[in-house]
Amino acid sequence: MLVTRPEPDAARTAVRLAGLGFEPVVLPLSRTVALKTDIPSAPADAVAVTSANALRYASRDLIGKLSPLTCYAVGTRTAEAARQAGFAHVEQGPGDAAALAERIAATFSGRLAYLCGRVRFAGFEERLAASGVRVDALEVYDTVTIGHDENSIRNMLGARPVEAVLLYSAVAAQAMQGLLQRESLRPLFGNMQFFALSKRVAAALGSESAAMVNVAEQPAEPELLKLLARRMGHAAGGASSHRPFSLP
Repeated sequence: MLVTRPEPDAARTAVRLAGLGFEPVVLPLSRTVALKTDIPSAPADAVAVTSANALRYASRDLIGKLSPLTCYAVGTRTAEAARQAGFAHVEQGPGDAAALAERIAATFSGRLAYLCGRVRFAGFEERLAASGVRVDALEVYDTVTIGHDENSIRNMLGARPVEAVLLYSAVAAQAMQGLLQRESLRPLFGNMQFFALSKRVAAALGSESAAMVNVAEQPAEPELLKLLARRMGHAAGGASSHRPFSLP
């Protein structure tokens, strides 16, 4: 099982995979880096966060200014990160950015400070803007691709081909698509399944690949790992009837 998400999350995912009986290999295809973000001059009425990374990379000064406000967090893990960062009043969302936008739009009016990454789901802001919510996007981190040379990939994976690839972001999916085009890596990636956190991530693989990818019912890792266990015949049992991805 190839884990493509950035560290330190990749290591935690590897432990969970090992607990399910899989053999994980960590190969991050992207990394997150902090961005310098100015503290907004316009006062906000509340805060929204759709990724725990935003809380990890936001400056202490910025968190200090915003922490007295209500924080709308996308799901359980982000809500926990918000509390640890110092937000006293955290509203936990259903785990999906689009659903969180619907909830905020139905109950909130005012100016919303959105702690986010440079690469993000545009629909969240678009839905809130359509409802009259003023959104100040504060980009506190960026997601960039990691380039791996072919020798290092072969050494890391060994002789055994990859059976499944876990994809958590569109950036990683696009990077994976690039690896699939390398002739020397075809024996390692010749017959496998993709497991994507969301439809948006799956779509980043390209139209042909996305048609054959497994997508979690909800964009949360527990749902993704349940799907992986069910389709690959581990833990939940049962063989997969899903057609594996094959390189042309």
